[in-house]
Amino acid sequence: MRFMFVGDSMTIGRAGDHTWRYRMWQHLDATFGGPFEIVGPRTGLYDGTAGAAAGEAYADPGFPPAARRHLAGWGEGWQHMAPLIGPAAGAARADVLLVSLGLIDLGFYTRADQTAANVRRFVAGARAARPGVRMVLLPVIPNVRARTDAPFAAEVARFNDLLAKAVADLTTDASPLLLAARPQAYEIDHDTYDGTHPNASGEHRLAGEFAAVLHQAWGIGGPYRVDRAAP
Repeated sequence: MRFMFVGDSMTIGRAGDHTWRYRMWQHLDATFGGPFEIVGPRTGLYDGTAGAAAGEAYADPGFPPAARRHLAGWGEGWQHMAPLIGPAAGAARADVLLVSLGLIDLGFYTRADQTAANVRRFVAGARAARPGVRMVLLPVIPNVRARTDAPFAAEVARFNDLLAKAVADLTTDASPLLLAARPQAYEIDHDTYDGTHPNASGEHRLAGEFAAVLHQAWGIGGPYRVDRAAP
């Protein structure tokens, strides 16, 4: 089974991070019970000095290069990934997409309705390349901006409602979509390092939510355990 991580800055991570992708790889390695691959066209972290995804300085240098693969980008959202997902999923023969997108769209690029339209473009593109692909989509987790910017907070809430509707409308037996929940007890003051991007505890919470959905809905892997992963 081939898993592809798709996301924005919360997923690609910055130089020195473990990333929630790393936590998820460790979980699958411990619980999947069969062969699997992490797939995608990219491997790097965001390097702030270079201003690009040019780094490979993961917090754990033992993170295998093949498990670092992804389709994530700093500053990239649904509108950026919608045209990329078909070629990427097709080339990698992805079976399961684990997707965390939307915050950057709503913060800088598109309204909730436009972002939801890009979700539908993304799903169509993925299915055109991989008709039987499965997807788990994470709602947008409001960041620190939502505390003081009421219109932005309202757009986040509106988009999450539209995302739930898109998942309900688009899921099929051949290519099921699942909507994950906001990770339980996720708090921006505790689980991020800057009000947006996950720190170690946030990485575990994000990976744990994807792991729970995979296990409970599709019997993939097992319950997520923080003690399996590095600090």
